[in-house]
Amino acid sequence: MALAWKPHVPMRTTIGFMPSTEIREPPRPSHSRFAAYAWAVLAYNFAVVLWGDYVRATGSGAGCGNRWPLCNGEVTPHSPTVATIIEFTHRASSALDLALVALLAVWAFREFPRRHPARLAAALSAVFLATEALIGAALVLLQHVAGNASANRAYSLSTHLVNTLTLLACLTLTAWWAAGREAGRPRGREAKLAAASLAAFIVLGVTGAVAALGDTLFPVRSLSQGFAQDLNPAANVFLRLRMWHPAFAALAGLWLGIYGVSCVGRRRDAQLAAGAMMALVGVQMAAGMVNLLLLAPLWMQMVHLLLGDLLWISLVLLCAKMLSPAPKTRNLPYPQTQSRTIR
Repeated sequence: MALAWKPHVPMRTTIGFMPSTEIREPPRPSHSRFAAYAWAVLAYNFAVVLWGDYVRATGSGAGCGNRWPLCNGEVTPHSPTVATIIEFTHRASSALDLALVALLAVWAFREFPRRHPARLAAALSAVFLATEALIGAALVLLQHVAGNASANRAYSLSTHLVNTLTLLACLTLTAWWAAGREAGRPRGREAKLAAASLAAFIVLGVTGAVAALGDTLFPVRSLSQGFAQDLNPAANVFLRLRMWHPAFAALAGLWLGIYGVSCVGRRRDAQLAAGAMMALVGVQMAAGMVNLLLLAPLWMQMVHLLLGDLLWISLVLLCAKMLSPAPKTRNLPYPQTQSRTIR
């Protein structure tokens, strides 16, 4: 049987569409350099905050006496004690931080146009760093350091913590917006959820700072001794407040977990930020349990604080993501395909 060839059939072209892809304009090279510097400044502030907690945990806050900015009346201490070295190092690193953040603010105003959110965040970073220094000076001059267990120290400690968290948030947003992310307008339900999440963390942070100071001022040798101190009606205010921290941690952790899951449901592009935040919630809660069982050793307190700061930054980034405009998308065509029919 002979094979009959049909006339040539033109090629059929099938064009489909790929899933939508987010469009984001790449930042200018100079903006990228600024963003890298902003992230570096944020990392340096992490180190300064950690060292400040080390000052508190070791009771070295009075290492330079009640003199500020001089250390025991001297620019550089002579024949210093260990406590003096720890406190003076913190003051020196904070002074360098002032220069770094001042450069960040000046560079932001030279680099970005008016009304750019990075300029506002950088300016606020400088403002809150200045207030951070003033609060630190007040702690020294009022002698709310070392072994001071007065109720007034709880207020000054809480004020210091809230200012520190605000400073870290401003530095984070400076780098985030400098990298080309859009800033949203905080309004509606999304803004309320973000505000509630940030407020929950701040309350948790305050209770954690009070609990950590209680562990430093009133160390215990066993869990039973610690519980007995906490439940004593005549106990110090730091001990009475210390027992509430685990309860606040459980409630705040539950809320942040719910918030993270709901964020993924509302914005698919928030999966990475929400996943990182929820993972840090789990790790931080586990670290808190270890810290409690080990009776709050110094090294574990430092790990606990580091994780808390990382969780705060991840939460700030998630809230910024959820408050930003939804990404613009486009449909990209599949590559052309060819087919030929032979009979």
